[in-house]
Amino acid sequence: MGDVLSTHLDDARRQHIAEKTEKILREFLRFYEDQYGVSLFNSMRHEIEGTGPPQAQLLWRKVPLDERIIFSGNLFQYQEDNKKWRNRFSLVPHNYGLVLYENKVAYERQMPPRAVINSAGYKVLTSVDQYLELVGNSLPGTTSKSGSTPILKCPTQFPLVLWHPYARHYYFCMMTAAEQDKWQAVLQDCVRHCNNGIPENSKVEGPAFTDAIRMYRQSKEQYGTWEMLCGNEVQILSNLVMEELGPALKAELGPRLKGKPQERQRQWIQISDAVYRLVFEQAKVHFEEVLSKLQLARPAMEAVIRTDMDQIITSKEHLASKIRAFILPKAEVCVRNHVQPYIPSILEALMVPTSQGFTEVRDVFFKEVTDMNLNVINEGGIDKLGEYMEKLSQLAYHPLKMQSCYEKMQPLRLDGLQQRFDVSSTSVFKQRAQIHMREQMDNAVYTFETLLHQELGKGPTKEELCKSIQRILERVLKKYDYDSSSVRKRFFREALLQITIPFLLKKLAPTCKSELPRFQELIFEDFARFILVENTYEEVVLQTVMKDILQAVKEAAVQRKHNLYRDSMVLHNSDPNLHLLAEGAPIDWGEQYGDSGDGSDSGGSPSPCPSEAANLTEKRRRAKQVVSVVQDEESGLPFEAGSEPPSPASPDSVAELRGLLAQDLQAESPPPASPLLNGAPVQESPQPMAVLEASSPPASPLGHLPPGKGMDIEPPKPSDQETGEQVSSPGRRPPIHTTEDSAGVQTEF
Repeated sequence: MGDVLSTHLDDARRQHIAEKTEKILREFLRFYEDQYGVSLFNSMRHEIEGTGPPQAQLLWRKVPLDERIIFSGNLFQYQEDNKKWRNRFSLVPHNYGLVLYENKVAYERQMPPRAVINSAGYKVLTSVDQYLELVGNSLPGTTSKSGSTPILKCPTQFPLVLWHPYARHYYFCMMTAAEQDKWQAVLQDCVRHCNNGIPENSKVEGPAFTDAIRMYRQSKEQYGTWEMLCGNEVQILSNLVMEELGPALKAELGPRLKGKPQERQRQWIQISDAVYRLVFEQAKVHFEEVLSKLQLARPAMEAVIRTDMDQIITSKEHLASKIRAFILPKAEVCVRNHVQPYIPSILEALMVPTSQGFTEVRDVFFKEVTDMNLNVINEGGIDKLGEYMEKLSQLAYHPLKMQSCYEKMQPLRLDGLQQRFDVSSTSVFKQRAQIHMREQMDNAVYTFETLLHQELGKGPTKEELCKSIQRILERVLKKYDYDSSSVRKRFFREALLQITIPFLLKKLAPTCKSELPRFQELIFEDFARFILVENTYEEVVLQTVMKDILQAVKEAAVQRKHNLYRDSMVLHNSDPNLHLLAEGAPIDWGEQYGDSGDGSDSGGSPSPCPSEAANLTEKRRRAKQVVSVVQDEESGLPFEAGSEPPSPASPDSVAELRGLLAQDLQAESPPPASPLLNGAPVQESPQPMAVLEASSPPASPLGHLPPGKGMDIEPPKPSDQETGEQVSSPGRRPPIHTTEDSAGVQTEF
């Protein structure tokens, strides 16, 4: 590898790359500085005017669930240095950075991991053919001839490849299709989370950065969605530079690569990864420097905005009126002829898979709570409630149980429309909808937790507790129906704008863009940092199509085809005291309601301390593990992968679940005085507006994972530098402990 890099990336070429990178970065960062002032003004105006969507019915978790392991187990990784496959112990902590250890012993002895992979921008591939096609397309003229040795040979039929257009690739394999499916779900969850790298609560820096990316690319005549808007700001900026730098570098170095096609492909991957790392380091320095400068200037800018808010708004509205008068006739014709006829088709394509996904979220939540209620009846009541609730609280982060929800988005297609509107990929919309699904699941779970915790303060009996769980479940489902409708409608509007606005801007550019500079004289010099002609022009274009988009979404809600609320149905203060409950401290289920037994279920694992306190700590560690898959790492290829024991038969429908719940209660105790658990929704106090039907379609059966041991960790965080491997240096690994015995297969969730 060193010879390849020293030959093709000598000092002169590295200097040339650095100069080109410097030029691109400086040009982009001028856009970022301009957008920062606009974003700051918009944020402060929004804060003062208080505009926003209606208040959500569900609560949201203010303190995130940290100190948990999403997934752990053994898998085989291909080592490029010695071209051999090695069995690695791997885990995914709560920050979704895939951590690879030499083996499980190294992990238990707190040795530094071999690598931490940040998967932003990666694709998870499940076949070598898919991978070879992408590699062949990345360097034209290197397609291997039939019968020749490919760049990668997998010893099993179940590979998983992490592919990135610029950074290094990672190769894994499993022994069974079931293990491949599980790891695929986990890695896709990692990619989904890492791609969403700009914090949601970044009200100024985040919007300024994404707007600057869009403006910069439009200045290069690149409109439409961009698939590599993935990761944090520095990763995205590195992708932006590589998008420009890559083709020229490929044209320059491609013909100089020697050897067979697969060897030239391997060389190009090494060169691209090395250049990407150089670009990343340079981008990080420049971005942090500019961001620091802007943050220092922010107080003075805020003072000007607060003092002159009214004048800035008046000046902006005056500018908008002039631009509107100029472009409105052209924009309306363009919308009428090229956009309006296609809005219903785009909306329908988005609505079907998205609504199916949110329905699946509802069904999974219903089934998990109902299963928990059955377990409370059959296995010890309140004594086991803490353990059950610890697991339920992490449902939204369980990649396997959430996979059935995420999969509903996979059929999303914009056939024909994708080329018309220059949508490079639908993955942007798929991942955004999937993130909304996870958020709504977590909100539903947290609301259920909060209401149940309040109910437990009344000291209910086992029978009363089961009735309360059923009643709270119905209550939360009503709130979920309302919130999921609001979230989906907002997602549809945003997606339609993302698709149509770049198309309109591109159509209008030849006749309108050259005329925009003359409007600059309408902006007072003191307000020039907060009002930009280009941004105001885009807002005017947006307004021309927005009414058609709003009308289309409204008509879809009236049809009730996808269980959307109409805009007029607003639940005003339907539960005024609920949000007050969320102001308390986070609920520690294991501490408050954990089983106080003797720890005899520890599975024979050696315990550092036989005391009762140590056993309670052991239970807390197990509760914090979301799901674990551990194989026997003593075996080599081929090896017998750990497998799940058969799951007990699970009821196939909501009606069956409710029926079983009612039967168990009747067998456990005398019939209640009122038919509270007969499966019908519990009536609450009258609501101001009608709500959607709370019944669920049949839920697909979900197997129960067998018990095992968990882990309590403070995981190493993936370096921001990652889309590649980051090797940790000795002495820097935070303590990570495990009490899982080697015979464990999966941790029950």
